[in-house]
Amino acid sequence: MAKSEAHYVLPRPEFDKPVKLLIVVAPYYKDIADDLVAGAKAEIEAAGGSWELVEVPGALEVPTAIAISDRQSNFDGYVALGCVIRGETTHYETVCNDSSRALQLMGLQGLCIGNGILTVETRDQAVVRAETAGQNKGGGAAAAALHLIALARKWGDQRKGVGFRAPSDAILLAEKGDGSTTA
Repeated sequence: MAKSEAHYVLPRPEFDKPVKLLIVVAPYYKDIADDLVAGAKAEIEAAGGSWELVEVPGALEVPTAIAISDRQSNFDGYVALGCVIRGETTHYETVCNDSSRALQLMGLQGLCIGNGILTVETRDQAVVRAETAGQNKGGGAAAAALHLIALARKWGDQRKGVGFRAPSDAILLAEKGDGSTTA
């Protein structure tokens, strides 16, 4: 059983400047969501960060709330929390796949997101994964977001002369006006 299996955990990142995260939770299963949130808050605070919390109706709304916040707020990262327990219909697959896919796509666009939306077969599995004294998946999702923020800060200001540039960067360089193409 996964409960007794040991996993390597990266050391907590350290920050020179404060970090601010948005925790977005779907409290459909309130007791499970509360444990996930408690784990996330504790991990963020242990790293010296601050957080805000918003609730949305379900797991499908979590990515939308993060996208809205990214356009209109100033968070360094996001923690997506919720729980989807398999039921009798294919709705489970839709919710699991679509929420995960949306979060992954935003991550690939540069957002620092820790995905702590549990996708389980039974309530008992969810409880074990959510408990802060158990697998603490809420804390793990916050830790993932913090690690991504640390990477973004590490590489954020670096521009090297090797590698690929996004097409918009190449166009700006080519269109300096005087024919030069230096950065």
